[in-house]
Amino acid sequence: MPKILIATDSFDQVNGVSTTYRNVLKFSHVETLIIHPGMFKWTTFRIYPEVQICTEPFKAYQKIKLIQPTHIHIGTEGPIGLAARIYCKIHNIPYTTGYHTKFAEYLWKLARIPCVLTYGYLKIFHNDSKAILTPSRSSKMELEQRGFNHVHVWTRGVSSELISQKKIVKHKNPRVLYVGRVSREKNLEVLCELQDKFDITIVGEGPRLKVYKKKYAKVNFLGYCFGRELADTYKTHDVFCFPSKTDTFGIVMIEALMNDLPVAAFKVTGPVDIVEQGKTGYLGNDLELNIRKCLKLDRKKISHYLKNRWSWKTCVDILHGHLLRS
Repeated sequence: MPKILIATDSFDQVNGVSTTYRNVLKFSHVETLIIHPGMFKWTTFRIYPEVQICTEPFKAYQKIKLIQPTHIHIGTEGPIGLAARIYCKIHNIPYTTGYHTKFAEYLWKLARIPCVLTYGYLKIFHNDSKAILTPSRSSKMELEQRGFNHVHVWTRGVSSELISQKKIVKHKNPRVLYVGRVSREKNLEVLCELQDKFDITIVGEGPRLKVYKKKYAKVNFLGYCFGRELADTYKTHDVFCFPSKTDTFGIVMIEALMNDLPVAAFKVTGPVDIVEQGKTGYLGNDLELNIRKCLKLDRKKISHYLKNRWSWKTCVDILHGHLLRS
């Protein structure tokens, strides 16, 4: 019988990577275990304080050896991922890898590390896997253009608890919502600069939270919201805004759409794979204009356009299909 191990450097945090692997564990019909930094001693670094960096990669390797998995999915490229990759190479274990984040662009924006160096490392890390799984078609195309091999689209889902039953209410002064990490790479300044034109709500925390709270006094910073509270927050706003230009996907966008909330974003990887222009939202270079166009959409129709497109069962089936096949 197969025994799958997921090796990830992100699991205890509130982000798309952690959400993905929690749901893989929940919906997998095959014995599936996980290894992550919270199981060992870990540290962090100043430019990205929420990230856990495992400082005991050898113990992580020993843990993998103790589990004796038949298949491994390596979710991230940090110390845990490296330990798992070395184990796979030594023991000839079939493995897949996940490409969730524009890591090179993040490191350039946060620490000015040249993208060419990071992409060189990423290609070495990923290219020997059975399949590189990335959440969007545009991300797949970008990776292939950069020389990555056997890249496949790995879809995502929305949990039923994140779909609100509240009625849609249109507000006189439009209420615009963002959910996600409050950090420099998310490009939130562009949205916050519109504080005099819309009632803006930001759900989430991160290293720029204190700075933005001080700078943008009219923006409502809620901190973290989860479950039904988050679902109702989606439903009680008029537009969801996703200003990031460095994400490979953006699970929060499909959560918003499933709550009949149109999405305004830039025309970049992630939004272009999720938003149907003029139906479920608007993409373009002018974020304010995209928001105003979204306000004219019929919200009662938005979730119907998705046609059961996103499900965690499908997500798990895709992973199993690539990882378990001979």
